[in-house]
Amino acid sequence: MTEFFRIERPTFDPASGEAVFAYRLNDLAFTEKLVLPAGASESAAASPAFEKLLGLTAIVLGVSYFKLRAPFAIQAPGIALTAAERAFVIDVFENGLGEFYARNELARFGKLELTAPHDPAERKPAPDLPSRALLPIGGGKDSLVSVDLLTHTNEAFTPFAVNPKGPILTSVEAIGTPPLYVTRTLDPEMIRLGQETGYYNGHVPSTAINSMIASLCALLFGYDQIVLSNERSASEGNVMFDGRETNHQYSKSLGFELLIADTLANATGGALKYFSLLRPYSEARIASLFTKETKFDADFSSCNRNFRLNGNDGPLWCGECPKCHFVFLIFAPFMAKDRMLRIFGRNLLNDPAHEQSFRELAGLTGQKPWECVGEILEAAACFYTLTRHADWHEDAIVRAIKADLFAQYGEEKLQRAMAECLTDSHDHHIPPALAAKVAAYAV
Repeated sequence: MTEFFRIERPTFDPASGEAVFAYRLNDLAFTEKLVLPAGASESAAASPAFEKLLGLTAIVLGVSYFKLRAPFAIQAPGIALTAAERAFVIDVFENGLGEFYARNELARFGKLELTAPHDPAERKPAPDLPSRALLPIGGGKDSLVSVDLLTHTNEAFTPFAVNPKGPILTSVEAIGTPPLYVTRTLDPEMIRLGQETGYYNGHVPSTAINSMIASLCALLFGYDQIVLSNERSASEGNVMFDGRETNHQYSKSLGFELLIADTLANATGGALKYFSLLRPYSEARIASLFTKETKFDADFSSCNRNFRLNGNDGPLWCGECPKCHFVFLIFAPFMAKDRMLRIFGRNLLNDPAHEQSFRELAGLTGQKPWECVGEILEAAACFYTLTRHADWHEDAIVRAIKADLFAQYGEEKLQRAMAECLTDSHDHHIPPALAAKVAAYAV
């Protein structure tokens, strides 16, 4: 049998707020549901723009089911696509699943076939959307820096999340602005099969998925912007596989941002804008901006080990994973040591057991971890700063890697790298007026 993955035409009931997405993978059937808040605009739900976005959302959410077998044939017989939308879909199923393919050793790049009707209308009519932003909150430092920037530039925004738990809930409570939440229910059979022999499992482009869900809410509840909090280092990949660079953070990269922004703009006649407010910044620069505000210290977490889909099942920071180590490393040059220890509970740079992890982050051994961490040279530059920092230079990890750090990079390169980390990039997609206001505040 030739294997295939089929995406059915989705449905949405504005009265209940329920969107239903059906899929077939060979002889298997799956159903996923979204429950959006009450009060959706019925006229918006009936618009060509919403119909287009609902179909595209069905396709993007489908990656979770497709990856069980990763067949070469993808079918969407009830969802008409323009040529540009076809390119977008293939990008999501190829580069968006790049890490999944690499870690399962599946060669799929350039080999997928998408069958769907042709949509000759390149742009849908533009709905009337108020000037305000949906701001996805992930519970970590990045989106909270965006909160600070939007607040101080007097930009109207609403916190947004899908299946909020743990640090997302506590962060939104600290923000103090009423949020917009969506409940997403995955088909439990898909989750079960992902653990069975004969099926694949792995990373999916969650930012792409949540962005498409946000686009539905933007139309139904009236927002003309979806504002992400992705930094410039998200564009750096992890490894080469099957002739391409694969990137754990691909759907956070600038390349994908431009692609999905164009897709959403065409689907809404240019009414809906999509961009990352933090794109000009390195992770280190974002860490320095975070230090301006203390009210989120006890609520945020970037730890992926203790905060997963099932919520927060332990301390906010495990202190053992690469993400904890990276965030600790980039905060250290900018934040008082006593504040750091209150946030993380202990000094992660003074435990020799963590040396291998920190060496990987700085490019001194192994490969860049499959995590949402910054650029290798950026991590090395932060370490260089710590070797000259009164609070940190005597800590075990800093002393252990100093000689190798200097030998591999040289002081001059590390100095230049740190200066570059603190210099804002012009390579971003922020509307010019907002970019100017943010730059004036974030000095």
